[in-house]
Amino acid sequence: AGDGIISRAPGYGMAGIRVDGNDIFAVHAAVQAARSYCLEHSAPVLIEAMTYRQGHHSTSDDSTRYRSKEEVHDFSEKSDPVKRLNSFLNLHKWFGPSDIANICDEERMGVLKAIEAAEHRPPPEFEALFQDVYHNKPEHLQKQEQNLINHISKYPDQY
Repeated sequence: AGDGIISRAPGYGMAGIRVDGNDIFAVHAAVQAARSYCLEHSAPVLIEAMTYRQGHHSTSDDSTRYRSKEEVHDFSEKSDPVKRLNSFLNLHKWFGPSDIANICDEERMGVLKAIEAAEHRPPPEFEALFQDVYHNKPEHLQKQEQNLINHISKYPDQY
């Protein structure tokens, strides 16, 4: 473990911002500041959004072996970012529970439609793996691409 990754930013010649990743307004302010810095200095900014993983790492992980259900529940009640935003919106009477439920339903339907559309798209050509990463493709990536082309040529029935 450790104290996050923000301390690595200077080692890469980058500015860094650590922010409460559960606070949408803090994240927005951090991204705005980072964007301004990037535009002004033509340099990257590392944003470390500190948060709490409420679920397991994977289906093979049982996080209750190393933290209690109460700990997760306490976090969910006090710091869950969605609940915090909903509480803020309710407090200011900008959105009520039914408004939020309607938004959730609309977004759920949008996600389902997007999944359905994606499932009907053909898979991308393998060449897409090597595009839009570098302005000039480095030699090691050119070699990897050629190795893949050779492999697919050798085993065309597998692809």
